[in-house]
Amino acid sequence: MAATDITPPSRFAEARKRFVKTGFGSPLAAITSVLVFTLLAYIAWGFLDWAAFRAVWSKEDVALCGDHSGACWSVIDARHRLILFGTYPYEEHWRSTLAAVAIVVTVLVSCLPAMWRATRLAVLWIVGFASYYLLMEGSLLGLAQVTTDGWGGLSLTLFLFASVVLLGMPMGLGLALMRRSEMPVVRWFAVAIIDTVRSLPLVTTLFTAAVVAPLFLPSWLEGDKIWRVIFAFALFFGAYQAEVFRGGFQAIPKGQFEAGKALGISYWSILGRIVLPQVFRHALPSTINMIVVTFKETAIVTIIGFFDILASGKTAFGTAQWSPYYIEVFLFVAAIYWVFIFSLGQYGEYLKSRMAISEH
Repeated sequence: MAATDITPPSRFAEARKRFVKTGFGSPLAAITSVLVFTLLAYIAWGFLDWAAFRAVWSKEDVALCGDHSGACWSVIDARHRLILFGTYPYEEHWRSTLAAVAIVVTVLVSCLPAMWRATRLAVLWIVGFASYYLLMEGSLLGLAQVTTDGWGGLSLTLFLFASVVLLGMPMGLGLALMRRSEMPVVRWFAVAIIDTVRSLPLVTTLFTAAVVAPLFLPSWLEGDKIWRVIFAFALFFGAYQAEVFRGGFQAIPKGQFEAGKALGISYWSILGRIVLPQVFRHALPSTINMIVVTFKETAIVTIIGFFDILASGKTAFGTAQWSPYYIEVFLFVAAIYWVFIFSLGQYGEYLKSRMAISEH
């Protein structure tokens, strides 16, 4: 048979071959693999038995929770509205749902390559955030007004996350460019901001914006607490992201700037058309990591009085009836976090493959 007629092994066959060779290539490796898989199977079966087979699902059957000694998902059936919507008025939950959908749709559409134009993204995000605010606040649409103190649950978590990333990304890029400036004053100013913000814990930064800043700001500049917190959170994100971008800039040979200048290309054209696309490629893995961490860090706003989904979850088992079932509530909230964070991670992998970034 000719060499060209030989069919190459599939990815699955290659993966299986590597697995067998690595896991069972020697007696010690085989014994270790069997023990590890047995332990994992035992743990998985125990969790499945607790979470599904012996679980109680309906709030009407809550009296059976103690007898079955399995998971009591009745607490989710009975308290899911409180977990998902927080302190938002019960009869207005439809508005919070639509607002959350508006943010999710805005993020999803902006991830499409066809939308990767500055004007398109600007219009999309303006429409998305305006829709969120109009629905949540309500008065401009002739609905019952709900101030930002009443916002909560999943919609607030999504709004905080999207706002922080949307504002923090250009902040980080601007600080990174300022840090590379040839003017000492501009460079020192950027270094002072980056190092000062990064030297403070996020909790301190948010507490300062929420509680301390109003003591020194004039009344016309004070604004609502949520906007001060978003700005401070975005600045914190931007300070770290600036260092990520700086690493991307350092990976670009200086000769590209010099070659562009020799050809008579303006600084901003060199930056926008030649350098920045390469910077984004180099900075993408760390940027995705920053975005994922930021989504999880939104839970910190609980400390300064916001009722995000984690705070709502804690309230859900805050009564004597439901307090024994806090594990089920935390698992439910963790599953929500996992869905969004896993999706972000998979989108990051898609971008890396699209930009042909090597993992090695």
